[in-house]
Amino acid sequence: MVKRIILLATALVLSCLLFSSITWATLPKADKVIVIKSKRIMILLKNSEIIKTYRIALGKNPDGRKTQAGDQKTPEGNYIITSRNQHSKYYKAMNISYPNESDIQNARRLGVSPGNGIAIHGLPKELEDIDKFHRRLDWTDGCIAVTNHEIDEIWQLVSDGTPIEIKP
Repeated sequence: MVKRIILLATALVLSCLLFSSITWATLPKADKVIVIKSKRIMILLKNSEIIKTYRIALGKNPDGRKTQAGDQKTPEGNYIITSRNQHSKYYKAMNISYPNESDIQNARRLGVSPGNGIAIHGLPKELEDIDKFHRRLDWTDGCIAVTNHEIDEIWQLVSDGTPIEIKP
């Protein structure tokens, strides 16, 4: 009887440890990313099911779509995660295919440069200690910012070539 109780207790402890250790490593790879600027959230999806959600910071001038270099707006539209920069000044960065053809045509009509260099990134060295508090203000030049821990997760869950839809 005592032996059975010990076995059951051991099984219970092991199952608790197993379920408490579920992390991003056990999540499926995302097949789409959606950013909703007005809600300041980024959603990772797999087969239209939410696998992870993050609170984000945006460009210093977040309302409206990006039209030109230096406007500090986060773009709106359909893009792709194109590449990664492990040595970014913002810890790690995942580059977004901005500008797309529509952005280029719009900038051409306005007689301006559309800009480039839009990414999902972590925090710069001088801000990494503020962690989640960075989201209290929009502070990027048009990028999407998360904590360094979160960009590590996203780095694993989102592959290059994944579509990203950025909504107002």
